[in-house]
Amino acid sequence: MENQHIQIHNGITSTYGLNRFSVAPMLSWTDRHCRYFHRILSKHALLHTEMVTTGAIIYGKGDFLTFNDQEHPVVLQLGGANPTDLAHCAKLAAELGYDEINLNVGCPSDRVKNGKFGACLMGEANLVAQCVAEMKEMVDIPVTVKTRIGIDDQDSYEFLVDFVRTVSEKGNCSNFTIHARKAYLSGLSTKENRKIPKLDYPRVYQLKKDFPHLTIGINGCINSLVEAEKHLKFLDGVMIGRKAYQTPYLLTEVDQYLFGSDAPMIKRCDAVKAMFPYIESELSSGTYLNHITRHMLGLFHTQPGTRQWRRYISENAHKPSAGIEVLEAALAKIQDALNV
Repeated sequence: MENQHIQIHNGITSTYGLNRFSVAPMLSWTDRHCRYFHRILSKHALLHTEMVTTGAIIYGKGDFLTFNDQEHPVVLQLGGANPTDLAHCAKLAAELGYDEINLNVGCPSDRVKNGKFGACLMGEANLVAQCVAEMKEMVDIPVTVKTRIGIDDQDSYEFLVDFVRTVSEKGNCSNFTIHARKAYLSGLSTKENRKIPKLDYPRVYQLKKDFPHLTIGINGCINSLVEAEKHLKFLDGVMIGRKAYQTPYLLTEVDQYLFGSDAPMIKRCDAVKAMFPYIESELSSGTYLNHITRHMLGLFHTQPGTRQWRRYISENAHKPSAGIEVLEAALAKIQDALNV
């Protein structure tokens, strides 16, 4: 069964498809450098790529599917609405070793809307079902859907139920992550769509009651693992986005708090040092230091010296010659603030 898809990576046994805890796909944020850093902090959190469009994969000049083997378990989030193209890209991703494919049916940005995919696909449940079904025909890994509770004036509970029923039955999809806000396809920016539409967690809880055989996860303004645990009393999984990115050290508690691991949590300074081999390898390949360190700026949030840490990296990591010494100097400022 898809909900019991079990693999072992780096000595860690994970059950994919359940998505007990995952870091949300975030455009321009959850790139491969970010995911490598997050994996150092948590061995069990399910990590997502940024949304990658089928057009970028098929016609783009860059390698949009690159990831490091240390990132497992890792999910590719695809954006698209052409079943054939999605199936082709899903096959490529599975061959490369991704653990799951997630279809974006929730992003309300103008660029996505103009491409006729993302949140606007909620209005075309049969097409979403076809997309999922054709991807599943091509791969043996889970194919999941991330969506909203509604769009524009199509925001009744009945509309959500009809969408989920259609996609689950016709698309053979058993795993959904629901952003507990509806999306406005016009009139609001992407940022405003994350804040202005009202949250409706009980609607997602009800969805799980009405579809107990499906794996249902929740997303939307969840800011702590205490909140996550409350949601897990009603649902199968929790997805956290910006809070996990802006204050990444909360990920160190995930393994113990939500997965029952007895492994010690890594210390902040040790997490930085654990990044050194990866950074040195990337620098030797032509990557700029700030492309990696920008994801690490929030590591010392609330800690003494955090301003000095952020400032020193921001002022020095962008320089063409910047290397590990920038992080070593920034760490020294933290240690000075801690008087160690």
